[in-house]
Amino acid sequence: MVLARREHPTRGGQPLAFLVGLIFALVVGALLLWSSGDPVVDTYQRMWERSFGSADVISATFNRAVPLALAGLAVSIAAKMGLWNIGAEGQILFGATAAAGMARIGDSWPGPVLIVAMLLAAAVGGALWALGPALARAEIGVSEIITTLMLNEVALRVIRYLQNGAWKDKEGFGFPQITPRPPQAELGQIWQRAHLGVLIAVGVIMFFAWFMNRSVWGYELRIAGSSAKAATYVGISMRAKIMGVMLLSGAVAGFAGGIELTGTATRLNENISNGFGFAGIIVAALALMRPSGVLLVAVAFGGLQVGGLSIQSLGVSSAVASILQALILFGAIGAAVLSTYQIKLVDRKVAS
Repeated sequence: MVLARREHPTRGGQPLAFLVGLIFALVVGALLLWSSGDPVVDTYQRMWERSFGSADVISATFNRAVPLALAGLAVSIAAKMGLWNIGAEGQILFGATAAAGMARIGDSWPGPVLIVAMLLAAAVGGALWALGPALARAEIGVSEIITTLMLNEVALRVIRYLQNGAWKDKEGFGFPQITPRPPQAELGQIWQRAHLGVLIAVGVIMFFAWFMNRSVWGYELRIAGSSAKAATYVGISMRAKIMGVMLLSGAVAGFAGGIELTGTATRLNENISNGFGFAGIIVAALALMRPSGVLLVAVAFGGLQVGGLSIQSLGVSSAVASILQALILFGAIGAAVLSTYQIKLVDRKVAS
């Protein structure tokens, strides 16, 4: 069997591939649930009801989609340059850490001023966490995949250090915790449980969808990402573009950490990212690394994660949601490949 390019690719493109991936995931997931003795219909019904079944749960899904969408956006920005930012998880963590530090400095500031300062600090923190990998790639060609991935664990350790040291809540009981953020540093609700961060994330994504496709900088970025030789020939600095795109990607991921701290979380902790940075890689891949596509994919994945937490009351592991996310990716990739290529049987005797 060989893959041969189709003369005319199958219609539907990425939306069709995502739908195929979703169906594939649901079918395989049903088989896994059935083989483990878990109720298939009840599990899927509970996931749907607790993620899209009412206005209240939809608002919770939107909140969950915010960090997923921003993490996916961060990954897709780097991908435009042909770079893989695997460190969105660490950048979210350090962005939240920077926001928490700003909250400690301005704990008596008015709410709007403090929130803006925290979000800006989060973006700067995320950019700083991407600075090392950016320099290593731009100056000596070290793979950003390795450096960004390694820094994820470092960011986690920084929070643990602060949690047991300088930022420890002296009034807390039980396990060590970081002092809560000031109460005025909270994004208000706009609809049911959905906070203002939902609108902020939509605005950020819309801006980058325009900026990456319509601006001169975005055009140069696409040239540099497609051919380093062509970029150098027309006078585009590869070093400057690598530095710029990595810092921008880190800033967006860090901004997601700031949104989490001012939106749904009341204090900084090591679980504030909750795997959003890694899930953002899947979101970006399913959106074909297009900023305009990450929003819808993030809402779907947000529903999966919210619904996945609810099935524990049925005695079903919440890991089902993570398995479905991975299966959607595999199914969508397979569908995308088969929309462009077709499988042909080749007779070895004839071929020889």
